[in-house]
Amino acid sequence: MPKKILSGIVVSDKPNKTVTVMVERKYSHPLLKKVIKVRKKYNAHDENNKFKTGDKVSIIESKPFSKNKKFEVMENMK
Repeated sequence: MPKKILSGIVVSDKPNKTVTVMVERKYSHPLLKKVIKVRKKYNAHDENNKFKTGDKVSIIESKPFSKNKKFEVMENMK
């Protein structure tokens, strides 16, 4: 099965070697047919602490680095 690749904005870079990325997705409600925005935060591994708050990044699913950290930052998107 292919690994998930998500894109979002870094909202926190406080922990060492970790960034918190907020990913927003839109979907149509099955009954109401209204477009709904859902935001979810993911902890991602950032080995060199090079990403800062406000950066747009893409993250990829990887082996678990800790209890909550199961993604790794792939690249900075401009």
